[in-house]
Amino acid sequence: MKTFGFEIVHNDSKTNARTGIIHTPHGDIQTPAFVPVGTQGTVKSLTPEDLHDLDVRLFFVNTYHMYLRPGLSVISQAGGLHRFMGWDHPLITDSGGFQVFSLGRKRYAKKNENGEGEADLVRINEDGVTFRSHWDGSEHIFTPEVSMLYQWTLGSDIHIAFDDCTEYPISYKKARESMERTHRWAERSLEEHARQWTMSMGSKKPYQALYGSIQGSVYEDLRKESAQFITLLPFDGYAVGGVSVGENKEEMRRVMDWVSPLLPPQKSRHLLGVGEIDDIFALFEHGFDTFDCVQPTRLARMGRVYAKSNKRKIFEVDILKSECAHDFNPIEKDCSCYTCTHFSRAYIHHLFKVRELLGYRLASIHNISFINRLVSEIRLAIGHDSFVALKKEWLS
Repeated sequence: MKTFGFEIVHNDSKTNARTGIIHTPHGDIQTPAFVPVGTQGTVKSLTPEDLHDLDVRLFFVNTYHMYLRPGLSVISQAGGLHRFMGWDHPLITDSGGFQVFSLGRKRYAKKNENGEGEADLVRINEDGVTFRSHWDGSEHIFTPEVSMLYQWTLGSDIHIAFDDCTEYPISYKKARESMERTHRWAERSLEEHARQWTMSMGSKKPYQALYGSIQGSVYEDLRKESAQFITLLPFDGYAVGGVSVGENKEEMRRVMDWVSPLLPPQKSRHLLGVGEIDDIFALFEHGFDTFDCVQPTRLARMGRVYAKSNKRKIFEVDILKSECAHDFNPIEKDCSCYTCTHFSRAYIHHLFKVRELLGYRLASIHNISFINRLVSEIRLAIGHDSFVALKKEWLS
């Protein structure tokens, strides 16, 4: 029996924004929702208890990285990813497709008969992707079937179908070839997903959902064709990929304009890898339910923390700047997170200056709290049909 589903609670009267609930075997997710990224099986510097206290109910783990280290056999012996990590809430894993894209930009040293030279780190063909580990250079192969098997082994609540994520800029011809490959891989992903589900029934494993990935770069006809193709297949939800890979914000929002109207409303929608403040309002306005982004925690580790001023819209503060050295106020006066209720900007400035790891943790706690408070505000505003007013308040 499937234990995954999505229900709409309220549709905004002026936009496509909506509130809802994603039901999973490890609990419900109130949407709209921010999904932090825990690439290596952890949101850097934070414990599961920290994430729970920050009202995180779903976060992203990277299949490619977990496959390489610690390895799927270790995670299987531990009883699956949830037990291995000590996390009893929902998890989403990606297919490895984005890592193919990001690694595809790189090359590795390979000696020829003259003792010199280099070769591609990634090779793509119809069957799948051959790549070399960024850890030790060993060769590995990911196919749609392998990606599905690995994600079922990890035991995440939501999987992403194996896709071919394109770089930017890219020619129309290459974008079409990549999109069509993604479609063929989507069908193979579904086939293997169904096979894994059938095989797991005897072990009483809960159902693990599968989202189809929509590609097509910045070309309108490709994006629409991809959305129409993927939504005809029996996926549990949809993920829009290939955005925030170098295109400008106008191009990214055009992609949402083209794709959103074609997505069936009764299934959940996820936007991959996008999360600046104005982007958050834009993606929810287009009817997306969840989004993942590394930016809040990545900025935190750089000493950049979010803060909203009532007089002037400031969304980032550089805690490393000298004026913070004697500032004994919290990062944000009205923030109730652990960082702001216990420590001053001066103390956090000091931690970063002397490179104490606690600084990264405190900044990460605050930034995730900030984004989750914003998303919670948006969720309430949608429920009261005041989303447009809230957007104006934040971004005017």
